[in-house]
Amino acid sequence: EAFGMRRALGVVAALALLGGVAFALIPDDPKKDTARTVTVTGLIGSEKRAFFENDDVKAELAKQGLVVRTDSTGSWTMSDQAGRTPGLDFAFPASSAPAREIQRIWKLQDSPMVPFYSPLVIVAHEPVAKVLKENKLADLDAVTGVWTFRMDEYVNALKGNRRWEELTGAGAHPELSGQLFVTTTDPESSSSGAMYLALLSYIANNHQVVSDDAGVAAVKDVLYKANALQGIQKSSSDEPFRDFGAGIGSPLIFAYESQAAALSLQGKPTGDMVVLYPDTTVYSDHTVVAHTDNGRKLADALQNDEVLRGLEAGFGLRPQAEPEAFANLMREKKPTFAPDLTAAKVKQATLPSLDNLLKLTTAAKGTK
Repeated sequence: EAFGMRRALGVVAALALLGGVAFALIPDDPKKDTARTVTVTGLIGSEKRAFFENDDVKAELAKQGLVVRTDSTGSWTMSDQAGRTPGLDFAFPASSAPAREIQRIWKLQDSPMVPFYSPLVIVAHEPVAKVLKENKLADLDAVTGVWTFRMDEYVNALKGNRRWEELTGAGAHPELSGQLFVTTTDPESSSSGAMYLALLSYIANNHQVVSDDAGVAAVKDVLYKANALQGIQKSSSDEPFRDFGAGIGSPLIFAYESQAAALSLQGKPTGDMVVLYPDTTVYSDHTVVAHTDNGRKLADALQNDEVLRGLEAGFGLRPQAEPEAFANLMREKKPTFAPDLTAAKVKQATLPSLDNLLKLTTAAKGTK
């Protein structure tokens, strides 16, 4: 009996020892070794808040050893905050222009990563899109069902003070009255509003980027008109988009493609919404400026982790390394999205420098 007891204790001791060895050899279990998880702190554009708050996104980042803490702010004010906030690992604006400014402030040389992007589009109800098509302001591809918006014709309409009432077929829609314009956010505080000015200036400047004061002077009148027609502007891209969904607000809304796609992906009603791709548009290049090694780890995970890429597409974003992830998800969805922007003949405008973009904003606002 004593022998049996000793043998049992010996087995227990051996198992305990083996357990200890096993634990020493396999320290990667995140439940047992919290030291392997790092907290990464940074600034993000408010349009990415829902992505970083998503439980699946958090879980996948945790598998990569990352806990992400974010403070959301407007992309255009982000460089100020980045300059005066110590201890940041990264900044993640919705566009490359503020990203370049943050790089300059942080004295960084390496190229920042763009894990995903979203083209800027115009959202309308289908009857309005049909009026635009009838008046050669929009086109519909009969095969793919993709709508495009003719930017040169639109700039001419702005310059000529064209009114909805003058358009063939508009009379059947009493809500279509007054001057024709696209509603945007405030370009002084919101990335999408500033992107709209960048796009308009490019079209009005003979499809060339505005790169000097002469270029600003050449386009300032049409920018001022496009902005002044809107009256009070919202500061966040969510607001005009929500108004549109509620059936109030303007007939034409400038928005991120990802906003319309996310609505569709979440199974929310989209009604007779149509997504029109400007035939020349700007892309919102969501750009991670990594300030530290931990910031670089996050940027790398967002770009290269396949699960995260799938989750990005699930938020209506186009992963840079795998744009087909977006196309595959949107294939059967309504409204119709362009699976391939090049195939849809959508060209990309060159963005001005932040300095020139600020001058364009000043011109649009009519302020000195």
